[in-house]
Amino acid sequence: MSARFHPRLRLALALAAALATPVAGAAVNPHARTWANPMDVDYRYNFEQMNQGISYRTGADPAVVRYGDAYYLFQTLADGYWHSTDLVHWDFVSPDKWPFDSEVAPATLVADGKLFLLRSTTDQEPLLYSTDPAHGHWKFWTRLMPPLPNAVTSSTEYKIKPGQLPPGPWDPGLFQDNDGKVYMYWGSSNVYPMYGQQIDLKLGDGAQGEGKRLAYVGETTTLLRLHPDQHGWERFGRDHRDEKTLPFMEGAWMNRHGDRYYLQYAAPGTEYNAYATGVYVGEHPLGPFTYAPYNPVGYKPGGFVEGAGHGSTFEDAYGNVWNTGTNWIGLNWNFERRIDLYPAGFHDDGQMWVDTRFGDFPQRMPDHKLQSGESTFTGWMLLSWHKHATASSQIPGHGPDQVTDENPRTFWGAASNTPGQTLTVDLGGPRTVYAIQVNYADDRSDRYGDAPDLVTQFMLEGSTDGSHWQTLADLSHETRDHANAYVELDAPAHIRYVRYVHQHVGARHLAISDLRVFGHQDGPPPPAPELLSATRDQDTRNATIRWKPVPGAVGYNVRWGLTADRLHETYQRFADQPTTLQLRALSKGVRYVVAVEAFDERGVSKLSRTITLEPQGTTTGRASL
Repeated sequence: MSARFHPRLRLALALAAALATPVAGAAVNPHARTWANPMDVDYRYNFEQMNQGISYRTGADPAVVRYGDAYYLFQTLADGYWHSTDLVHWDFVSPDKWPFDSEVAPATLVADGKLFLLRSTTDQEPLLYSTDPAHGHWKFWTRLMPPLPNAVTSSTEYKIKPGQLPPGPWDPGLFQDNDGKVYMYWGSSNVYPMYGQQIDLKLGDGAQGEGKRLAYVGETTTLLRLHPDQHGWERFGRDHRDEKTLPFMEGAWMNRHGDRYYLQYAAPGTEYNAYATGVYVGEHPLGPFTYAPYNPVGYKPGGFVEGAGHGSTFEDAYGNVWNTGTNWIGLNWNFERRIDLYPAGFHDDGQMWVDTRFGDFPQRMPDHKLQSGESTFTGWMLLSWHKHATASSQIPGHGPDQVTDENPRTFWGAASNTPGQTLTVDLGGPRTVYAIQVNYADDRSDRYGDAPDLVTQFMLEGSTDGSHWQTLADLSHETRDHANAYVELDAPAHIRYVRYVHQHVGARHLAISDLRVFGHQDGPPPPAPELLSATRDQDTRNATIRWKPVPGAVGYNVRWGLTADRLHETYQRFADQPTTLQLRALSKGVRYVVAVEAFDERGVSKLSRTITLEPQGTTTGRASL
């Protein structure tokens, strides 16, 4: 999450005066059952850099919890939260109690029929609870959390002595075990470890909040530290290439599966593509815990969406497991981010997994319990990569060619933010289009909080010849904002051209980073790429993977894992990048299996042969046929 970068600003910002009810906008497609990352929620404008004139929408550190028959999404720096009944359509809720400086990396807990919410803090602050979160009604469970045992205050942290704890709890996580006992986990630092403590919330003792005097039980336990010298993915920087900067550990989240406890954490830092989720496994909520050899469990360093660290793991109404994370934008500010959602689960032997393969392509939300090996990937392929784009106007240095480069840090900028501006992508021939994603960029947006005019309105049109147009989707009367507008078409369209017709955005300038089109080109999928070699480097945290280019490919997925049938890790590369990848996310002493697949507009190839990377090997591993 890197909540460490959000100081406790006491800005005199009044909360929105809306009633504490979900704000429902005109549905993009109320019957849609697919989504694409980043999640299409109305991300809020950050206020922390307003005095520097840096304006951007952001979302990070998602905590998703199921309460009753609905799901609730809490995140960093939003004057409220989101409500959903299907994990696809989300409505913003303006609560009746909320701190002026907002929530940062909050912890959630469902216990005793209540939904609890605890924000990151370095001082004593309230614990909130609700029995009606859908309508934004919250109460104090306690006005002040008890001080952390043996912790210094935020004003005396510079005086900390050995044996004392830093101020907190920052990046808290709350967990209730089957026996009713409640535990808290916290820590966000490149110096201090992650901590855990049993806590008595005084549940079921009669009184309803306000006067609760909570208490910590037993001793504070030091749970884990980072070991970047052993675990390559815990190294800092883009693709873990900064070995001088101490990496950050943060974002505690606990799940129980069977008789095992899965303590999740984020590393090495939210401001790069390699932000990931790791897990330690134990037999007690406070450990001891053992590092999982299949780490990082949630990892997405390549593609349009980069980053998957600091989130939550939860079950839906059908028993399917999901993992949320934070992905990096970094256009206006290093910590400009979005939220992603991935299918997850546990194998019969207890191995946890998170599936980020094609995680920024359309996924289908299941209405049943997924079977083992059943994928949520729709199979709708990216049709817009490096396709020719034209626009009604542009500003210098930000032409329309930048909307098809799959890079959220480049953008097309219109010469004016006026209705009627157009952006057109030529798909290069007839294609069957199923969905379109309009990803807006913030270019000198000059917004720092919620306002009634912060809505996104546009139309999408399609054409076979570039002259005669049909309406694909009409959002010209939309009443909510869409930083990453995902539109599943009511019916597939067989077209060559896609046109965005602008109506309104609340930002000062109209800017779009990527206009992404998904569907199919007729024809068979590409052949499997030839995996030439996979070599464990002398530093066995690294391996070098080489494969032969496939003509016409849009990109490749380098996949690896502990066994050939569990290639859960993916690094996506586009075809304009080298077909050599130095993979720097391995752990010393762990044996891996690696393979590569190709994809284009027609589909996905079969896997290449697999190669085994031995723990000690500095030579090409043996093939597993």
